[in-house]
Amino acid sequence: QVQLVESGGGLVQAGGSLRLSCAASGSIFSIYGMAWYRQAPGKQRELVASITSSSNTNYADSVKGRFTISRDNAKNTVYLQMNSLKPEDTAVYYCNANHYRNFRRYDYWGQGTQVTVSS
Repeated sequence: QVQLVESGGGLVQAGGSLRLSCAASGSIFSIYGMAWYRQAPGKQRELVASITSSSNTNYADSVKGRFTISRDNAKNTVYLQMNSLKPEDTAVYYCNANHYRNFRRYDYWGQGTQVTVSS
């Protein structure tokens, strides 16, 4: 099992930048796929970006070209660099760790960090 702690959220003006961090503990970090999800008020949680154990990345169309996900296995940390932020990026951002065992997917979640983008 893995424990996840996010940090780096806050209030920023439109056009600004933030970097979210997610520190993992309790298991072998490098074997996990990692991802960032977000949930805005009244909306479903959505995938923002993901990175596999071999560092292949994937992004939601809404953030392509603006957000970058990366991981540092030596520090057991995954990052989300967010540039050119828009008010519609306002949401609680959740870190996710996932892996497969016996064809079953296991997901672990952080507590979330608030990102607010003012216009």
